[in-house]
Amino acid sequence: MRSTGINAPRSRPLTSLYVAGPFSMGYVDFYTFLIPLYGLSLGFDASEVGILVGARSILAMFLSIHVGVLMDRFGTRKVTLFFVWAGMALAPLFPLMPWFWPLLLLQLISGAASFAWSGAQTLIAQLAEGDARYLGRFTFFARLGSTAAPILAGAVWDFGGAWPAYLVGTAWGGVLSVALLRAPEAKFFAPPRHDGPGRARFRAGDAWPRVSDYVSSIMLITIPAIALSMAIMSMRNSTYSVQTSVYVVYLKQMGLVGTTIGVLFAAAEIASGFGALFAGRAMRLGDAQRTMLGGTALSILLMAGTPLLGGIFAFLLLFQVIRGWLEGVIQPLVLSVQARAVGRHQQGAVVGLRQTGQRLTSIVIPPLMGSIADRWGVNESFFILGALMLLLCAPLALTIRRIGRFRSAGERAVGGATD
Repeated sequence: MRSTGINAPRSRPLTSLYVAGPFSMGYVDFYTFLIPLYGLSLGFDASEVGILVGARSILAMFLSIHVGVLMDRFGTRKVTLFFVWAGMALAPLFPLMPWFWPLLLLQLISGAASFAWSGAQTLIAQLAEGDARYLGRFTFFARLGSTAAPILAGAVWDFGGAWPAYLVGTAWGGVLSVALLRAPEAKFFAPPRHDGPGRARFRAGDAWPRVSDYVSSIMLITIPAIALSMAIMSMRNSTYSVQTSVYVVYLKQMGLVGTTIGVLFAAAEIASGFGALFAGRAMRLGDAQRTMLGGTALSILLMAGTPLLGGIFAFLLLFQVIRGWLEGVIQPLVLSVQARAVGRHQQGAVVGLRQTGQRLTSIVIPPLMGSIADRWGVNESFFILGALMLLLCAPLALTIRRIGRFRSAGERAVGGATD
C-alpha cells in the first residue's frame, strides 16, 4: 500500500540531515559574526557596522516566501544546494571589498543567498512528517552549529584575519554540500505545470517572484494553528534580538568582558539544544499551543528581569540556561505544529512565511530597543519591551482557550452522535 504521508522517516535515514543541521544553522551564524569584526577592522563606526549587519536580512526577508515556494515546486535539496554554492562563491569576495558601499551591496546580495537554514528546516519537516521527536533531534544538532560557528570564526579571525576566516566559511559550505547531497530528497513536490508524469522543470521565468505565490503563502495565516505559532515564534525571536543588541550593552555596562559574554551566549545555545530533545515529550503533555505560549511568556519574563540580577554572573548564567532550554523546547513544537497544519506541497511555503516574520523582527527589534534605551535608559528598556510583549501574550492565550473550547464542543458532539 502506498504511503500518503510526506515521506516515511522511519524507512529513510536522517543521519545526513542531522549533519546538515549544524552546518546549515552555523552557516548563518558564521557570516553574521564575521561582518562586525571585518567592518571594525576597516575603521567603520558603530552605525555603519549596524547597517551592514541589518542589510543581510533585507532582501532575504522579501525572498523567503519565493524561495520556499521554489523548494516545494522543484525540490528542497536542489534549491538549497544552489544557494549554498552561491554563498560559497560570494564568501571570498568580502576581503576584496574594503569600502563601505561595495561591502553593503555585497552584504545585500550575500544575504539574499542565505537560505541554507531554511532549506534544512523544510527538508526535515518534509521527511519527518511533523514528528516532534525527529524535529527535536534535528534542532539539538543544529544548535551545535550555532554554538561552534562563532567560536571557530573568532579563532580563525584572531589567527589570520579576513582572508582565512572567509575561506573557512567557504569550506564550511563545502561540508554542508556533502551532507545535503547524501540526504534523501522529499518524494512529493508541487503538481507539475505540464501534462504527463514527472516534476515541473525550471525555467528562467521561475527565478522571478510571483504575486500569486506570495498571496497563497500569506493566506496560510488564515489557518489558526499557523497564525498562532507564527505570533509565538516572532515573540520568541524577539527575545533573541534583544539578546544580540541591548543585552550586550547592559552586560558591558556591568563590566563583563567579551569572553564572559560569549560564555553566556554559548550557555543559552547549549541549553537550547538539550531543550529541543524534550520537544517530543512536551508535545504529549497536552495542548502544544498552550505549551509554546507558556514557555514563551516565561522566556520573556526571564529576559525582562535581567536588570534585577545586578550583573551577578551566576544569576545571569542561570537565567540564560533556563531561557535557552525553554526556547529549545518551543522551536521544534512550532515546526511540528506548522508542518502538520499544511499540505505536503506547502512545507517550503510555510517555512518561507515563518522566516519572513523572523527576519522582520530581527530588523525591527534591535533599533526599537536602542531607541527605548536612549530615551528611558538601558535597564528600563528591558521592562518596557517585556511588558509590551507580555501584553501581546494575553490575546493569544484567549484565542487558544476559545479554540480549545470549540474543539472540545466538537468532540462531544461527535461522541454524542455515535452513541
